[in-house]
Amino acid sequence: MEQTLSIIKPDGVSRGLIGDVIKRFESNGIRIAAMKMVCLTRAQAEGFYAVHKERPFFNSLVAFMTSGPIVVMVLEGNDVIAKNRTLMGATNYKEAAEGTIRKDFATDIEKNVVHGSDALETAKFEINYFFNTFEIMSG
Repeated sequence: MEQTLSIIKPDGVSRGLIGDVIKRFESNGIRIAAMKMVCLTRAQAEGFYAVHKERPFFNSLVAFMTSGPIVVMVLEGNDVIAKNRTLMGATNYKEAAEGTIRKDFATDIEKNVVHGSDALETAKFEINYFFNTFEIMSG
């Protein structure tokens, strides 16, 4: 069973979209194997997004991701990485397909409500960044 990490970003949490996002996952056959709400420190956000350290948006992204609580989840299912990325929609919400999370809820390219792992290796790193094996209830 494939697993991926999903994050409901500070804009999604502050706007009361947690239930809407979870409903999209569950109604599309995605199982939530772990979930918690956390507030990232600057160091934690920098560590999580270290792959983007040299990108011009890095500091803005870190500031945004530390601006309020986030909900981190381990999603589980067949081909869940691709399925989650389809449900999220394009990073730029203006380019996202109709009916996707970002098209329906995002207000900005950065404030785009959700994050999802893009590959198996990334998912493994990202899941381990937030969860230990005792917190994940694999089905």
